[in-house]
Amino acid sequence: MAMAYTTNPNLPKVRIQAVKMVHSGLSTRAVARHFGFAQSTIVKWCAKVPKNTYDYRLVIRTESSRPHHHPKELSDEVVGQILELRAKTQRGAEFIHFMLVKDGVRVSLSSVKRTLSRHGLTKYSRWKKWHQQTPRPIPEAPGLLLEADTIHIGRKDGSELYVYTLIDVHSRWAHAEPVIRIGAAGGARFVSSAQLAAPFMFKTVQTDHGPEFSKYFTKQLAARDCRHRHIRVRKPNDNAHIERFNRTIQEECILRLPHRLDIWEREIPDYIRYYNTDRPHMGIDWLTPVQKLQN
Repeated sequence: MAMAYTTNPNLPKVRIQAVKMVHSGLSTRAVARHFGFAQSTIVKWCAKVPKNTYDYRLVIRTESSRPHHHPKELSDEVVGQILELRAKTQRGAEFIHFMLVKDGVRVSLSSVKRTLSRHGLTKYSRWKKWHQQTPRPIPEAPGLLLEADTIHIGRKDGSELYVYTLIDVHSRWAHAEPVIRIGAAGGARFVSSAQLAAPFMFKTVQTDHGPEFSKYFTKQLAARDCRHRHIRVRKPNDNAHIERFNRTIQEECILRLPHRLDIWEREIPDYIRYYNTDRPHMGIDWLTPVQKLQN
C-alpha cells in the first residue's frame, strides 16, 4: 500500500505553480520564500519538469513515502528459496518454513507467509465463509443488540456438555439452555426459544465465528426478521457482555452441579429466572433485568 507523506489534495497543483514561477524568471530562493518551502524542495520540483517539455496543465503528484528497502528485509536468495519450494511442492507456508529451517535458513513463518502473499501465491479455502462486517447497533432499547455464545464443559468419561447462552446488552436479560451437542440448526432453535421467552423482539444477534453460528444460522435468523452480526476475528472483547455472563453462570450455577444433562435441564432454567428477576446488576444501576425492562 502506498503511504503518502502528505494528504493535502491541493499540493500537486502548488508544486506546478512554483515550477511555473521559476520558469518565468524568478529564482528558486524567491519562490521558496513565497511558498514557505525549502529552496532544495523547489529545485527538486523543477528537476521533475524540464523547461523544453513542460506542460502547465500537468501536476506533480505526491509520491509514496514507503522506503525502497528495509534493513531487515529478506535477501533475494531466501525469497528465491521460498518461491522455489512453493513451485516444487505446492505446500503451504508452514511446510515451506519447516523445510527452510531444517536446511539452516533463518527465516520466520510470518516472513514466509508475507512473501507468498506478495507474489500472489496465498491460497484460501474454497469452503471459507467470508462475513460482511455490518455496523454495530447502539443498544438504546431492548432487543437492538443481543450477544450469543456457547459454553462447553468436559466430563470425566471424555464426553462434553454444552450450554447455549444469550444476553440483551441494554437490559442484561439473559437466556440459557443445556444441550448434548451444538450446531447451526441447534443455535437457530435456541434463539427461537429465547425469543418466545423474551418480552421484547430480537433485532440483532451478535456472535463469534464458531461453526454453530455459520451461514445456516444467519439464514434462519433472517427468516425471523432478525439480523446476525459477527464480531471481529480474535476480538472476544466485542462480545464482552456474553463472555462475562458465561463466567457468572458457571461460577454461580454450572460448576456447582454434577455433569448430568437432566440436572442441568432442571437447574439452569431456575438460575435464569433468578438472574432475570431477583439478582441486582451493577452495570444497570443495581436493577434486575426485569426492572430495567419496566423502566
